[in-house]
Amino acid sequence: MVDSATLLSWGTTEEAGMPTVVDQVAVARLYGEPLFSMPHDLYIPPDALEVFLEAFEGPLDLLLYLIRKQNFNILDIPMAGLTRQYLSYVEEIRHRNLELAAEYLLMAAMLIEIKSRMLLPPRQVAPGQEAEDPRAELVRRLLEYEQMKLAAARLNALPQFGRDFLKAQVYIEQSLQPRFPEVSVVDLQEAWAGILGRAKLVQHHKITREELSVREHMSMVLKKLQGRRFIEFEALFDTCKGRPVLVVTFIAMLELAKETLIEITQAEAFAPIYVRLAYTPS
Repeated sequence: MVDSATLLSWGTTEEAGMPTVVDQVAVARLYGEPLFSMPHDLYIPPDALEVFLEAFEGPLDLLLYLIRKQNFNILDIPMAGLTRQYLSYVEEIRHRNLELAAEYLLMAAMLIEIKSRMLLPPRQVAPGQEAEDPRAELVRRLLEYEQMKLAAARLNALPQFGRDFLKAQVYIEQSLQPRFPEVSVVDLQEAWAGILGRAKLVQHHKITREELSVREHMSMVLKKLQGRRFIEFEALFDTCKGRPVLVVTFIAMLELAKETLIEITQAEAFAPIYVRLAYTPS
């Protein structure tokens, strides 16, 4: 398959300073290798040459390609040579894909009109004013298109999500064990106040001084919980032994919870509070 530059070099004669070879070195390329002369014994089938206008984004893109390829001054375009090259390019695809070539043929008509207007004498203008250049509108459109094309290329060069980088995702497996609401300080205060209220109903008038051990009551609480799944918070207190024993028992429970030997749980807000031995994985 021959590229578009080679096709132009074959279909263009040396007129108006236009070279017959576009790249000024090779007349064609075969499998990437340049050919400096056309082989005389080479048979080229009629369908061997194909031109794909899909490589260009429209007539302006094709014109800009031809201008930059020939190093033309975009502000002083040689319309005769540019029109010949443009028409030779479009002619190759006009018979194969007329629908695709329609907008290119419209641009060809515009080029021919500009070329014909340049052959006519310029219109008379007022003194001090320059005559209007028929190429001015085409040059303006080409410059605007080139600016937008360069801006689009710069935007496309920026890193894009899904093309240049991907968002990191980490999947964390959730524990299947249900998590009960944590017991707040207010709930403990209310439960403790309720125990104190019930303790006032049983009063002892015997005055004795006894030494109470927190460690001993910690062992007693652990003994009550041994072999049971859970026990209600109030059931761990013996209200018949007076307030000192209740206080020491409560402190013992707090020490056990601090040392993570027991767990104090509550199914939901305002629900009964339960105490159980802390789970220790084997």
